[in-house]
Amino acid sequence: TFTAWCNSHLRKAGTQIENIEEDFRDGLKLMLLLEVISGERLAKPERGKMRVHKISNVNKALDFIASKGVKLVSIGAEEIVDGNVKMTLGMIWTIILRFAIQDISVEETSAKEGLLLWCQRKTAPYKNVNIQNFHISWKDGLGFCALIHRHRPELIDYGKLRKDDPLTNLNTAFDVAEKYLDIPKMLDAEDIVGTARPDEKAIMTYVSSFYHAFSGAQKAETAANRICKVLAVNQENEQLMEDYEKLASDLLEWIRRTIPWLENRAPENTMQAMQQKLEDFRDYRRLHKPPKVQEKCQLEINFNTLQTKLRLSNRPAFMPSEGRMVSDINNAWGGLEQAEKGYEEWLLNEIRRLERLDHLAEKFRQKASIHESWTDGKEAMLQQKDYETATLSEIKALLKKHEAFESDLAAHQDRVEQIAAIAQELNELDYYDSPSVNARCQKICDQWDNLGALTQKRREALERTEKLLETIDQLYLEYAKRAAPFNNWMEGAMEDLQDTFIVHTIEEIQGLSTAHEQFKATLPDADKERQAILGIHNEVSKIVQTYHVNMAGTNPYTTITPHEINGKWEHVRQLVPRRDQALMEEHARQQQNERLRKQFGAQANVIGPWIQTKMEEIGRISIEMHGTLEDQLNHLRQYEKSIVNYKPKIDQLEGDHQQIQEALIFDNKHTNYTMEHIRVGWEQLLTTIARTINEVENQILTRDAKGISQEQMNEFRASFNHFDRDHSGTLGPEEFKACLISLGYDIGNDAQGEAEFARIMSIVDPNRLGVVTFQAFIDFMSRETADTDTADQVMASFKILAGDKNYITVDELRRELPPDQAEYCIARMAPYNGRDAVPGALDYMSFSTALYGESDL
Repeated sequence: TFTAWCNSHLRKAGTQIENIEEDFRDGLKLMLLLEVISGERLAKPERGKMRVHKISNVNKALDFIASKGVKLVSIGAEEIVDGNVKMTLGMIWTIILRFAIQDISVEETSAKEGLLLWCQRKTAPYKNVNIQNFHISWKDGLGFCALIHRHRPELIDYGKLRKDDPLTNLNTAFDVAEKYLDIPKMLDAEDIVGTARPDEKAIMTYVSSFYHAFSGAQKAETAANRICKVLAVNQENEQLMEDYEKLASDLLEWIRRTIPWLENRAPENTMQAMQQKLEDFRDYRRLHKPPKVQEKCQLEINFNTLQTKLRLSNRPAFMPSEGRMVSDINNAWGGLEQAEKGYEEWLLNEIRRLERLDHLAEKFRQKASIHESWTDGKEAMLQQKDYETATLSEIKALLKKHEAFESDLAAHQDRVEQIAAIAQELNELDYYDSPSVNARCQKICDQWDNLGALTQKRREALERTEKLLETIDQLYLEYAKRAAPFNNWMEGAMEDLQDTFIVHTIEEIQGLSTAHEQFKATLPDADKERQAILGIHNEVSKIVQTYHVNMAGTNPYTTITPHEINGKWEHVRQLVPRRDQALMEEHARQQQNERLRKQFGAQANVIGPWIQTKMEEIGRISIEMHGTLEDQLNHLRQYEKSIVNYKPKIDQLEGDHQQIQEALIFDNKHTNYTMEHIRVGWEQLLTTIARTINEVENQILTRDAKGISQEQMNEFRASFNHFDRDHSGTLGPEEFKACLISLGYDIGNDAQGEAEFARIMSIVDPNRLGVVTFQAFIDFMSRETADTDTADQVMASFKILAGDKNYITVDELRRELPPDQAEYCIARMAPYNGRDAVPGALDYMSFSTALYGESDL
């Protein structure tokens, strides 16, 4: 590679080398190589064949290399003269780095990095090419081909290259570079493909040849671009100058043509013609002038831009043709705008002048049209005879409407005068259409006079009709005022006479009869009122017939007709005797009901107190302590027998009550007792005697079972009765607590005492009703005073049967207890789950506590 690189430069001096370490030993070709690649002359070489001459030449070459800023390490002239291959190749690589690679600069990078960046930039558009180094990135040959194709695309058909054929790619690149680019074949394709990591120095040397080969073409291209750029600037400036000249010429010509049109002041005779002139001027302002304003602005912009470009490109300033300077155009434009302003003022003044005449004429037409529209149909309206069939309210409405019309008519007087005044002004100004204006004005004035005459005539007819109808209306109103209450009286009378009544006492039916007699006494006066009302209606009919009034309808104040009044009056007369008969029948029925009330009241007033007395006597027996409990029991059973024997009287009272219900009698002033009261009292009496007997029997059972003496029982009863202050047969919590304290129980007011009392209440009042019965009191006192079995005693007994174990077996129960009681225990005892349990063990402890309610069984 190094040999080929050296020959590529020595060829320019007409020489070659065959063996790099032999041909450079005398230093002559080495000095020649340095002169070719540097373009500088070295010191004169020694031509002798002696060793000293060769060392001198090599030293001159090495000194030149050192003068270029290259530091030679361990390379001496003697090694080169002696043909040291390693030293020779190192020197050549140093020369390549300095003169072929070091001067390469790409985007602020130089030498190796610059060369690598140049390769990456040039091969970036090519697929399958990724240059990252100067060894394996070049093995497939596509990098060399891409460099050639990028600069000389006609030399290689890059699209046909394949990445999997590196030998072909490398040989193609080497051959084309040697043949067309004058780059010698420095590398061997087989060596590159066959080596895992190609020699970096060899690749760099070869690639640098491509850089230098293409850099010359790039400089030529840059020079050509600079020339083209300068020419393009000149051409652009010349085009801008031409455009300015043409645009300035066209704009000045347009101003020259437009100013005479704006200075034309020939007036028009019609508003339409002047409007057309104004429209043409508006088109000029809206359509023709804006583009010219843009052209003028663009002209100034182009001129300034051109001058700037000329100054920046070191060209002389542009001087337009005579009369086409920007100042010339501005002066011409000022004249245009002055003419434009004068033209617009003249147009507006002319339009205002013609507008005044057109405005007067239009104003006349508008006012005349409004007046004619208002008067349209007014004459026919004033000639109507609608008042002949109108009611009074309609007549009054017509009068109000006519008054409003008269006000409107008076208001229109001013418009008629304005119409006449406008017509006069148009005549004075010689309006071209004055004849038609005068004819229309005369017609309006004649019609106005006729409307005034018709208006007065209609008012007189309306006022005459109003007076006649007011008289009839007063009669109608009086008829309505008297007919309405009389009609209401008859309707109320019919309703009362037909109303079904429900009474429960003789007094109520007598009150209805009295009211009916009072009603009949008013009938003569009512008949007089009826005749007077009919007389008013007859008077109205007389007026209508006398004055031939065409009535438009019936009485507006009422819908009640004389026929209806007569019909209802006749109906009232027929209902009166029917009411008499109904009241007589109801009076007889109420007398029978009163007899039933007295009969029931007499019995109930006896039975009710009897039941109350018996209840009190039973209560006294249960509270008082006369004799033994057996004596009290016998006494109560005798009371029970006498109460049962009283039952027939209750049944008889039930029969009387049934008759009262069938007669629909709901109250009875002869007694405060109802059948429901008697029933409830009777049932309470039977229940009380039965409950009292049961209580005494339970007291006897308790006394005998607990061994309580009669004296103790009497003491308990005396204490209970003493604190039962309301004689209810029960004690409240505080009463019960006081009773216990009186019997010697120590229940303190501290927390312990409250807890003890709560325990006692849970025994005597398990349902938490808040009361303690005498039976519960006796049970508690007997439990406290008598020797009774407890859960602990039963548990101790079971423990004896179980042989002192914590459980008992089925066999032990069946052996120690009777069969039925043993099976009872087996069925109810829970299995024993203690640590000492055996199969079939039963828990007698939980069973014992459950027997006394201390746990669930």
